[in-house]
Amino acid sequence: MQEELFVSGRNIPNIDPSLEVWHWPISVYLFLGGLAAGLLFFAALITVLKKDKEYPAAVKFASIVSPLALTLGLIALFYDLTHKIYFWRLYTTVRIESPMSWGAWVLLIITPLSFLWVLSYYTELFPKFKMKFEFLNTFEKFLQKNRMLMAYALLPLSIVLGVYTGILLSAFNARPLWNNAILGPLFLTSGLSTGAATIILLANTAKERHFFSKIDLGLVILELGLIVHMLMGMYAGSEVQLEAMQLLIGGEFTMMFFGFVVILGLIVPAILEFLELRGFKIPVAIPALLILLGGLIFRFVMVEAGQITRYLY
Repeated sequence: MQEELFVSGRNIPNIDPSLEVWHWPISVYLFLGGLAAGLLFFAALITVLKKDKEYPAAVKFASIVSPLALTLGLIALFYDLTHKIYFWRLYTTVRIESPMSWGAWVLLIITPLSFLWVLSYYTELFPKFKMKFEFLNTFEKFLQKNRMLMAYALLPLSIVLGVYTGILLSAFNARPLWNNAILGPLFLTSGLSTGAATIILLANTAKERHFFSKIDLGLVILELGLIVHMLMGMYAGSEVQLEAMQLLIGGEFTMMFFGFVVILGLIVPAILEFLELRGFKIPVAIPALLILLGGLIFRFVMVEAGQITRYLY
């Protein structure tokens, strides 16, 4: 028989409650949800501003990624569910105070809307593949006439979706790293940035690439400011928040957070985008891909590190 001597009533392995049940599917889902939110927001905004002819990649080509990202994200979320056959119970009620309820209903609305948005551009996107059934052509024309209404609906829905991916974590009061009000705006900004980066990758004209490079540069600067604000808030907080911050500064996630997220995922792309806007020949794919990689790793770091932090009673 093996005996163990407990010298403390706190942090006892396998006895104290812990939450380490969210794995890679949740991180992937949060990334893809934020990416789709960013793409749909810019597609809707450009349409509302009636600039769709000037920036076709934002409203047409990049919008193809949105329903794919949402579908893959929902598949990852469904895969992570423990009781998969009961997912429908999320739609039997509406709880205003529950971020998960907000997210479930927003996803229920925005996912089919993203498919309808792409379908409204079907003839332009796939000119070689004409629809065989006349009612589908009629339906496409109907969507084209009501595209502005879809854009007005997608603007608030995409913002809620982007914010929700962060609030979903911050609602866990028992996790000090997640329990701050910055995560909602931070995840929204990150999602918009990854959306802008995707548009840059798919843009065919220098004008559209430069326009979204300016937007992305501003979003990266804002994201860096929010990260600094988040860290300063934890530094001025209680002991458990200091311990949570130490996971990102001087802890096991420091290399991933500062090396891959802050430096490679934000600072380096910002410098490259600035140089490209100043006239230097920089391959636009490099900063765009770095931003996408940084956004993905950021979700992995926050999900994994947040589950380690806890209040010890």
